[in-house]
Order: sequence, then C-alpha cells, then structure tokens
Amino acid sequence: MYEKLEQYFKSRTIIDQPTLDHIVGHFTLIKTKRNELLLKQGDICKHYYFVNKGCLRLFTINKEGVETTRYFAFEGAFGTALPSLITQTPAFEFVQTIEKSELLRISRDSFFNLVDTVPQFARVYRQILELGFITAQKRIYGFQGFDAIEKVKWVMNYQPDFLLRVSNKMAASYLGITPSTLSRIKSKL
Repeated sequence: MYEKLEQYFKSRTIIDQPTLDHIVGHFTLIKTKRNELLLKQGDICKHYYFVNKGCLRLFTINKEGVETTRYFAFEGAFGTALPSLITQTPAFEFVQTIEKSELLRISRDSFFNLVDTVPQFARVYRQILELGFITAQKRIYGFQGFDAIEKVKWVMNYQPDFLLRVSNKMAASYLGITPSTLSRIKSKL
C-alpha cells in the first residue's frame, strides 16, 4: 500500500528505512469514488494527498458556472489546495477525484511537523514546490502564445496519458479551449 510513496521518496532523496517508515507512518489510506469532492471551495484545507491509484483534479468554478481546471495529479504525485493548506484560509478551488481512487492522506499538522523535523521530507517538499512553480510557469507562459492545436500537442508531448484518462470537458477546461474545439483537434491528430 505504501510502495509508491516509498519509491517517490527514494527517487528524490537519500533516505534510510527507519526514516522512511517514520514518514510513511503519518499517512493513512483512503478510498474514494469517482467524482468525489475532497475539498469544496470556501473550506479550509486540512490534508495533503499522494495518489496511489486514480487521479485528483484541482479546479475553480466562476460566477457563470464555468469550470477551470488548474492541475491533475495522477499516480505517484501529490496534490492539494496548497494555498489554503499553508495559510489556513478558505480555499478558492475544489479538490476532486475524477476516478475511483486510492489516496494516501496526511494531515496538515503531521505534514508540517515532518517538514520541520525530517530533513529528507523538507528536501522533497521543496522539490514539490519548485516543480509545481516551474510547471505552472511553463503552462502559463507557454499557453499564452499557443493556439488550440499547439496546446493539445503540448499536452500530448508532455502528458501523453492525459487525454486518454480525462474527459474532454475537463481536458478542455485545463487547456483553456472549448470541448468541441478539443474534439475537433483530436480527430485531426
């Protein structure tokens, strides 16, 4: 049940088994249904999730009811509403499983206790933050100059399983295009 999480840490830092066991001991397994909301907009985030199986989606809904997806976390990745988790202020986004999922959940208190007391955990947390920042920057600046076809090609190149696992509606909201445009482009590629 913790193999993927252990591999995640082993691939990112030098860590001994007792330290790894200590870290893993703070996580609990939860199983979710498809489209289950783990956090609603306006709630305060209390957990960080590691995806063992399935997928998390972070998204917002504007006043007109239009969804915009910011992030997907597939197997072997972490995901949460990080601004709310850090500041303990109401989340501006939703966290949802889009597939039947198995997640390893850690409480905010345990998470930050590990950041403060286990150097390897702090190192991996810094890597998560840095990678998230770099990915967000690439997506923001890259997508600004891309037309719809270039956006779809970018996703196919950098996240090849993405379009196979995510609905057209969710994928389109991530890419900033309409579902019909996405369908039309996919049929041509």
